[in-house]
Amino acid sequence: MFTLFNDITEFPINILPKDGITEYYGKVFNEEACKKFYDYLLSEIPWENDEAVIFGKLILTKRKVAWFGERAFEYTYSKRTKYARFWTPELLELKQKCEEVSGETYNSCLLNLYHDGSEGMAYHSDGEKDLKKNGAIASLTFGAERKFVFKHKTTQEKAEIFLESGSLLVMKGKTQENWLHRLPPTTKVKTPRINLTFRTIEE
Repeated sequence: MFTLFNDITEFPINILPKDGITEYYGKVFNEEACKKFYDYLLSEIPWENDEAVIFGKLILTKRKVAWFGERAFEYTYSKRTKYARFWTPELLELKQKCEEVSGETYNSCLLNLYHDGSEGMAYHSDGEKDLKKNGAIASLTFGAERKFVFKHKTTQEKAEIFLESGSLLVMKGKTQENWLHRLPPTTKVKTPRINLTFRTIEE
């Protein structure tokens, strides 16, 4: 298993050993900015419980989500269709920072609120038909540091990294085609984590 430790000094680093590109840029916001955006996102975003249809039943998750974009995009996953709200000035600022650092462009963002370590995400890949094929997905973290794990779809090889507050991870190339990723639950984390995933919807 490949693990990225905190003594890496040159960013970005591709944390996947093969069959994809996932670049970690470390912290791209200082502590003051992290607190400002964390407080804003926690209190001002219209969070809603996520929905999924599993074995024909509608399930509401403890994890909460919100969906924003440059226009009212439709986005379907887990057999549920969501409609994007328009960017706020603060989200536009975050989007522009991700674009500046990664050299990519994004037109929408799925936000996730994990209230504590008991909430996570099972293995999946972001391969919905609405998304640009092999397009970049920028994952920005505020709040609690959490482990993020990748698993190769064929070899079961794993790679993991701890995503700290203010850090940026960008998945691109054939990452979604060849790798699954998850946010494992943990009893060690007692505080919220907010994750913003900037992406490109194609209509």
